[in-house]
Formats: sequence, structure tokens, C-alpha cells
Amino acid sequence: MTPQERPLSPHLQVYRWSILMTSSILHRMTGVGLALGFLLLVVWLACLASGPEAYAAFMGYASCYLGLALLFFITWALMHHMLSGVRHLIWDVGLNFDPAKATMMALAMAVIAFVLTLVIFAAGFAAS
Repeated sequence: MTPQERPLSPHLQVYRWSILMTSSILHRMTGVGLALGFLLLVVWLACLASGPEAYAAFMGYASCYLGLALLFFITWALMHHMLSGVRHLIWDVGLNFDPAKATMMALAMAVIAFVLTLVIFAAGFAAS
């Protein structure tokens, strides 16, 4: 068999885009985002250990609009990643493999993740 005669693997053009594909990609992306967010946590702890001046400088950056947007994204990534993990645990016990149910669960998890993020931010602003 020459290389030109071999069958090609399916590419993205073969598949129709679906919510489940988006959810899977977002799960991977939020995992990377959480790893980067962990580095931000390490910087925060280092500033906290370095004294009041370093902590005040960090909080100055963290409390600006860009810092709050980054914190919102990290919180959303945590909620989405956690709920996507719950969805996988549900699949591990053999439930909701039907494509319609799996799609509905992926949509529900995305909405719940966003709502939980809003609730966490509202609680944080109410407490401060």
C-alpha cells in the first residue's frame, strides 16, 4: 500500500459541531486556566508572606477591573471544571449516555457554573 492509498483519519470537517464537543474542549481549557490561576494564588501567598507593602500592592492590582475580571474567569473556570467532573462521575456510573440527555446535562452544567460564579461574586461583594 502506498502512502496515498491509505485511508485518512476523520478530521474536524467530518464531524458536526456539538455542545458536547464544546463542553469537552472547555473542560480542558478550564483545567489549563486553573493551573495558571494556581500560579496567581502562589503569588498572592508570597505577597501575603512578604509583608503589608507587598500585599497592598498585590491587592491594588487584584481589585482593579482587570484583576476582578481575571478573578471572575478563574472562579467560573473552577465552577465549570468541577461541574464537568461531576458530569463525568455521573457517566462513570452509567447514567445519561443518551445523546439528548448528555447534551442537556452539558448545557445545564454550563448555566449552573455561570450562575454559581455570579452567586459567589455577589456574596463576596455583599460581604465587603
